[in-house]
Amino acid sequence: MLESSAIDLAHHALNVAQHCGAKYADVRVTRYLRQNIMCEDERVSGITDSEDIGFGVRVLVNGAWGFAGSNGLVNEEVERVARQAVEIAMASASPLRDPVRLVHEAARQSEFRSSCNINPFTVPVEQKVSLLLEVDRRMLKFVEIKKAESRMSLRRDERIFASSEGSLLQSDLFVTSAVCRATAVGDGDAQSRTYEPPPLSMGYENIDAASLLANADRIAEQAIAKLRSQQSPIGLKDLILDPHNLALTIHESVGHATELDRALGMEESLAGRSFATPDKLNSLRYGSPLINFVADNTLQHGLATWGSDDDGVEGQRWHIVADGVFRGYSTSREVAGEIGLERSTGGCRADHWSSIPIVRIPNLSLAPGRQPLSLEELIADTDDGIYIEGMGSFSIDQMRCNFQFGGDAFWEIKGGRIVGMLKNVTYQSITPKFWNSCDAICDARFWVPNGVLNCGKGDPMQINRMTHGASPARFRNVAVGAARV
Repeated sequence: MLESSAIDLAHHALNVAQHCGAKYADVRVTRYLRQNIMCEDERVSGITDSEDIGFGVRVLVNGAWGFAGSNGLVNEEVERVARQAVEIAMASASPLRDPVRLVHEAARQSEFRSSCNINPFTVPVEQKVSLLLEVDRRMLKFVEIKKAESRMSLRRDERIFASSEGSLLQSDLFVTSAVCRATAVGDGDAQSRTYEPPPLSMGYENIDAASLLANADRIAEQAIAKLRSQQSPIGLKDLILDPHNLALTIHESVGHATELDRALGMEESLAGRSFATPDKLNSLRYGSPLINFVADNTLQHGLATWGSDDDGVEGQRWHIVADGVFRGYSTSREVAGEIGLERSTGGCRADHWSSIPIVRIPNLSLAPGRQPLSLEELIADTDDGIYIEGMGSFSIDQMRCNFQFGGDAFWEIKGGRIVGMLKNVTYQSITPKFWNSCDAICDARFWVPNGVLNCGKGDPMQINRMTHGASPARFRNVAVGAARV
């Protein structure tokens, strides 16, 4: 955890802000450690190590927000920044029509630490590089593989949150991930295959060297098979989507669509509106009765499991969609009251001490099926379809409704059997139509907590992370191949 002097500075900032006229104030002091290692074709293409520490002061004056931050952790700079935040709020209040009103949140004092058996920053760089180079070497032993890439990302975020309401919250979060990719080239074409185990809020124990090495051969072989495979068919197909592919589809068509600031029209950058407006709450048939989207910011190892958000709201678990019906949003204390909620769901997070917190997607997962069902059984029950693994390209309209997704690997299903690989498959649909076409979800044995590390939102853009778990699921009569027309 950060030193106790950081807590003293936070309280000093609160005192100055209140003395200058802030009705409400909070302070975040945050330190970030980052290490990224990138290898390409059995050579190290980049190693970056960084440490960044600073603080942000957010205030409410006359119903308007003011925010300022600095990396100068001394009393004089804290005082200057607190006064600046108040001055910005005062200037913002003059043209304001609708003052900000925060829903109630009880003051709390707590500490939260993510799981970490092995501190990733104490593992020698040579050990990490050696692993990635060996992964590259295994992929490149296949003559058709012309490009091998591997990388590792290690993060630690230490945070103190203090508010004028009396909250003092501390967190210490680790995030670790690794990925490798093989690209096969031949006959005027290039096709890639990726292995990306779930990024998790854990220590270096999440970097499974045996798994990375064991999968290097497989993805190289599948990249070659993909290169030689048939093009995507065009028409309606039953789709079986693996958890990694579903993670991105959930993220774009459900996660962003149910951020309340978007639904209220308060956020419009980066395809920023939503069809899932408050008048549809508790009535919209978002998906089939099998569909349950559960938001859970208490999920063990979840990327958005921070203990509390940057409004000081404790992590919670709730339904976004229950039995197919639209039931809830991710909210902040500012927007929750706009639809009559008495408490925020705790979805307000900033990506940096210099960023003002905004509404973000929670850990949002598709609940597994309730009946025993394996992927093999699901394939055997599918007569004419495509099984899709991994994330690929995507696009979605301004209202988060009309979309197109790709994938990383594709297998054609005929008569309940996989008969070969395909390439360049995309699927297109409308969000409620797509989720209503789901007629089968594998059970909890096959649920995987994949996630997104680079979710962009806002202007200026903020990058944040969240987990999207799922089991393999089937969707009937989905349009594929339109990108080829």
